[in-house]
Amino acid sequence: MSFETLLVEKQANLGIITLNRPERLNALNLALTTEFDRAITQFEQDGEVKVIIVTGAGERAFSAGADIHELSQQSEQQLKERGTHFTDWTWHLATCQKPTIGAINGLAYGGGALMASIFDMRIGCERSTFRFLGVVYGRINSTWTLPMIVGWPMAKELLLTGRLVEAQEAWRIGLLNRLVPAGELMKAAMEMGQTIAAHDAGVVRVIKEILNTDIGLRWREMLVNEGKTISQSVKQPPPSESFKDFLERKSK
Repeated sequence: MSFETLLVEKQANLGIITLNRPERLNALNLALTTEFDRAITQFEQDGEVKVIIVTGAGERAFSAGADIHELSQQSEQQLKERGTHFTDWTWHLATCQKPTIGAINGLAYGGGALMASIFDMRIGCERSTFRFLGVVYGRINSTWTLPMIVGWPMAKELLLTGRLVEAQEAWRIGLLNRLVPAGELMKAAMEMGQTIAAHDAGVVRVIKEILNTDIGLRWREMLVNEGKTISQSVKQPPPSESFKDFLERKSK
């Protein structure tokens, strides 16, 4: 499957998607988001791919957000259809069956910040900066993602001010899981991906499913849902198999 706005490749059991519009700071036009949705589906259906990594082309930007030039030329009906499409592909990314890691190689503004906040994990570098710009332009997004990452007070601050968040602060408040030098960004993302990929894919999928489903549940309901999902979706190996290495070490 060929792509015009993305670079899509497999390295071992990792699927790597690169937003490839560096001349537009990897702005999210309709072509890119449509292709991105197809690329996610392709990797979900590929049994060899265990983890999906997303980054941006060039050194300046992960993504500057929506393509404003394209937006300004669309009719009211086209904007309505675009809104539905945007909801669909972002939800697909959020509920992707496989873990997603964002390698945030540069600025992530507006829709690019929203996209980054949807990934299961984010690794950044000294070039990583974020701005949740919806309020600046009279628009609303990221209210369903950002509070789950940085907590309600900080999410309110970032969403209501639209201010710049630089790399060190992003790491401090949990917007970045890890902060590494730019030259080591993809290496770090791939190492994390390989660590996850080494585990049972079914168990990894169910853990993510439980975490997503539990959002908004009462604490007791979270416990019940975990047990129900395990009983319905996972065949856990017997303890003698799960802890084989430990038991063999203890018997020596």
